[in-house]
Amino acid sequence: MSVSAVGWGAVGPDFRTDFNLPASETRQVFDFLRERSPNDGGFTGQIVFSAPQGIADEQVRSSTETLFAQIAVLPGVSVTSPYSEAGAYQVSESGLVAFAQIRVSNRTQKGFEEIGRTIMDITVPAVDGLTVEYGGNIFYKFTMPASEALGVLAAIIILVLAFGSVIAMGLPVGTALVGLMTSAGVIALTSRIFSMPDFSIAMAAMIGLGVGIDYALFIVTRYREGLAHGYDPETAVVDSVDTSGRAVMFAGATVVISLLGLFLVGLPFVRGVAISSILSVLFMVLASLTLLPALLGFTQRKLDVTTWRGAIGLLLPVITGIPAILFKSAPIFLVGLALAVVVIVAGFFVPALRQQVPIHHSHRREDTFWYRWSRFIQRRPWRALLGGLVPLLVLALPLFSIRLGFADDGNYPRKETVRRAYDLLSDGFGPGFNGPLIVLVQSRDGATLDAAQTEAVAKTLNGTTDVAYASAPTPIGDDAAVITLFPKGAPQDRSTTQLVHRLRSDVAPTMDALVRVGGFPAAGVDFADYLGARLVWIIGGVLVVSFLLLMCVFRSLLVPLKAVVMNLLSIGAAYGIIVAIFQWGWGAGLLGLDKAGPIESWIPMFLFAIVFGLSMDYEVFLLSRMKEEFDRTGDNATAVADGLAVTARVITAAALIMVCVFASFVIGDDRQLKLFGLGMAVAVLVDATVVRMVLVPATMELLGARNWWLPRWLQWLPKIHVEGTHHDLAAEASALLSEHEATEAEPVA
Repeated sequence: MSVSAVGWGAVGPDFRTDFNLPASETRQVFDFLRERSPNDGGFTGQIVFSAPQGIADEQVRSSTETLFAQIAVLPGVSVTSPYSEAGAYQVSESGLVAFAQIRVSNRTQKGFEEIGRTIMDITVPAVDGLTVEYGGNIFYKFTMPASEALGVLAAIIILVLAFGSVIAMGLPVGTALVGLMTSAGVIALTSRIFSMPDFSIAMAAMIGLGVGIDYALFIVTRYREGLAHGYDPETAVVDSVDTSGRAVMFAGATVVISLLGLFLVGLPFVRGVAISSILSVLFMVLASLTLLPALLGFTQRKLDVTTWRGAIGLLLPVITGIPAILFKSAPIFLVGLALAVVVIVAGFFVPALRQQVPIHHSHRREDTFWYRWSRFIQRRPWRALLGGLVPLLVLALPLFSIRLGFADDGNYPRKETVRRAYDLLSDGFGPGFNGPLIVLVQSRDGATLDAAQTEAVAKTLNGTTDVAYASAPTPIGDDAAVITLFPKGAPQDRSTTQLVHRLRSDVAPTMDALVRVGGFPAAGVDFADYLGARLVWIIGGVLVVSFLLLMCVFRSLLVPLKAVVMNLLSIGAAYGIIVAIFQWGWGAGLLGLDKAGPIESWIPMFLFAIVFGLSMDYEVFLLSRMKEEFDRTGDNATAVADGLAVTARVITAAALIMVCVFASFVIGDDRQLKLFGLGMAVAVLVDATVVRMVLVPATMELLGARNWWLPRWLQWLPKIHVEGTHHDLAAEASALLSEHEATEAEPVA
């Protein structure tokens, strides 16, 4: 962790979003413009301004032109002023709103975000009524959401309630935080090697915190079970690492394998997010298998020793910290902190506060709620199966209308200047001016491009449905010209997507010149088409690998088949809910969203890869216990009930922690993180409840001993012991000790 922190401080991250899509039409336009003109084909932005006295006012013009002049002298930056002849169309019909076009060359030595900050730092001469906003990606800076702390606080509460011990809570949380900080430093350094978007750290934190706390929880739970069975602390540590530690390695491997499937997409942007997520998971596994056992060795038998003073003193600031973050009110947290101090001090005078919190150890399996629940489901398996399937299928229905794309700047919160610039442009010109299309016109034979040809293209474009305005052609050499086209719809609207397809398939082929369409909306269309075509292959590849892996683990055909189908059901339900909320707009206001939009193209494949890997964790954890009991007793019904009784409590606690961590990102401002966080939270919640607690016991009961059938011709498959060989380590330790004592007692010859 120290090395990664020093590396971050010494070198620093270099996050950048690279939507490079090889062989796409947008990329062809981008490359051509970059080759012909260093100041074209780069990043663009707008300076949008309005004034009630009109932008023609002398003071307004003097102030804004002073600003434009200071920007124009920046290296690699060019400005098209609305007061120039080329920018005449950049003034609204009302004369109250105008914008200057900013172009940043790809060949500049500075990053576009740094240039954006430099531009915004320039002082605008004050004029009464003048409003200046900055639009475009170069002016937006991603900030890490503070809401992730809510997930950690919720995890602390869940673990304290589940364990009844401050130390048992602190170990999983502390281990996960160490893994998170270490991975964050490594990810920052890796961003200088691979292209990673600016939200990579946030994505890695979301995934890392969820899996890290869960992985450590499984090991701590196994350690406590070992102590309860009479193991000495050292033996209990060895047993927990040899059993649950193996399961953690397998769980981490399934998530990593799922994420590696994203490399098949072949896009730097997707690969960068996948690498950051993989690094986060790997460091969480490493922390759980190295740091956590060492900490358990220090705690010995004090793991469950907690006084009322310590428990109350911890929970008060944690509980008050949640509303403090939600309402951004530090005094609420300070009140909780002050009360905690009072409780700790009072413990010196009140004996009751110094008493230990009673730990409720496990009852007989037959007396637990989850054993009785399993028997309840097993007595009516068909009704349980239908009762679980129907709601999941209903939740998944919106999936069939999913529309992939990119949300535009109108989805940012109103406190962001890019959102205010978006609104000004929409009000003054129309929503399409927030995402112009770049139409490249070239001669088909490489000869000189006739002006009549370019004018004919511009005239045709202006007469095309859903086109608000197409500018006059701007020559870039003898054989090419550029036309800036503004759609009537917003960049994320379905009408704009249809316009891009119409221009390419219907308009361009009819022109005498070669016409290609680029720009941000066209890039979104190309990206969505590219990823959508590969999503099926990625899903299919992950399903096949997971099926084969589970078949080796459980030596069965039906168990892995059911696992794959049920995981698809939980992921389908998550897809359906995010489509209903983010695309249809149902309840969007409750999540702080102003409007509906498409589903970001990259999110469905990431959601599938990660959720499928996490679902396999719970599947293996539950079914391995059922298989263990079946091998021991040969009774499928008892094995199902016993397996659920042993694992349900841990699975429920682990799932609640993941749901809280993922859901905490819904409270932030970034739409992509909201979408991803909600999808993850829903998928995990559905998987750990409806799937694991209803569908699994129901189907296991219906199939009986056939669950564990494997054809003779597949008996050659390798045997994978996910949780070790389950030796009785306590007996082995006792035997070794007796042997050692007997050796020492032998007389010396």
